[in-house]
Amino acid sequence: MLSNRWCVLALLFAVRTGMAIQFQAVPALSPLFLKDFAVSIADIGLLIGLYQAPGIVLAFPGGIIGQRLGDVRAVLTGLGLMIAGGLIMTMAPAWPMQIGGRLLAGIGGILINVLLTKMVADWFAGKELATAMAIFINSWPFGIALALVALPLLADAFGLAAAQSAVAAYLTLALIAFAVLYRAPDAAPKAAGRSVWPGHAALLGAAMAGLIWGLYNASIGTVFGFGPLMLVERGWTNVAASSTTSVVLWLVAFSVPLGGYLADRTGRGSAILLGGLIGFAAALVFSTRTDAVLPAFILLGLVSGLPAGLIMSLPARILSPETRAAGMGVFFTVFYVMQVAGPWLAGSIAAAAGTASVSFYLGAFFLCAACVVLFIFWRLESVERLRPGVGAPEAVN
Repeated sequence: MLSNRWCVLALLFAVRTGMAIQFQAVPALSPLFLKDFAVSIADIGLLIGLYQAPGIVLAFPGGIIGQRLGDVRAVLTGLGLMIAGGLIMTMAPAWPMQIGGRLLAGIGGILINVLLTKMVADWFAGKELATAMAIFINSWPFGIALALVALPLLADAFGLAAAQSAVAAYLTLALIAFAVLYRAPDAAPKAAGRSVWPGHAALLGAAMAGLIWGLYNASIGTVFGFGPLMLVERGWTNVAASSTTSVVLWLVAFSVPLGGYLADRTGRGSAILLGGLIGFAAALVFSTRTDAVLPAFILLGLVSGLPAGLIMSLPARILSPETRAAGMGVFFTVFYVMQVAGPWLAGSIAAAAGTASVSFYLGAFFLCAACVVLFIFWRLESVERLRPGVGAPEAVN
């Protein structure tokens, strides 16, 4: 059993990386799906979206399941569902079975995403939480990049089923490692099944934190979803537009942990969070109004990642250890609603305006809205800290 919190973080990072790999397996292997199953690009899009779609209705129950079963058993259940769904897709000869396997895997992924985030908060609340969360959420781009590099090579050499089997094998190893190595921190609530509901201010604060995270991710999505289109409208080639936009992703992988590190080292996390949101919004607007696209996108990458770890640490600031399971369910429910609504709204407005660049302005609006919601969260946090009998959440920076 691991007792060092940084070793535990490495374990949780590795487990969540498996979720990112499984999510990206369909986009990375989409040419083979098109060929082997004779489906359309729209069908591939549906298969991609099915992985996270259950989050709207299952994120909140995921937190309750963690309370009822205990974190370890709930995560093992989620990993088991991911493995089962992946194996169904590996062995399924028909497209409907691919859909069923993808949904089953997505249900497991939603469950572990809620609970692994809660576990990071359990281990790091009050001690370098922003840094830990920043490192933890980088497991998503890391897993996506790993899938993009490794899975097409495996599929080209051995076929689609072999690449899918490799994903299931990784998840199996993650399940074994988690079962053998993970233990709850001494400060975590011990009794599985102990149902502790957050107070009104804490519950609303968790929802506000989820809304901030959703607005932030919707803004990030405008860059990767509509950045290439905006550059193509300016006369760039598809290859040049996509490669330039990818610069933002690589720099985000650096700026996310940097923001958490600076917050924990300086004790000015609130200022870095607010400044990061405002700086990100300004960089989005600037990138639509300048011909120096590459410097503008470099600036985007450097500032856009700074608030990420701090946003993910917000729930632990208002939720006591006993209420985190239910509170994280609320947090992720609001987040997944925004995951669906944000890209749809950006695409609809861009289509109505006749230009992709308007989506960047919408992203800036989302970030300004997130600043307003952040002030509401801070007010709720103050109310919750004054309530008698409340356990100590993460200290305010």
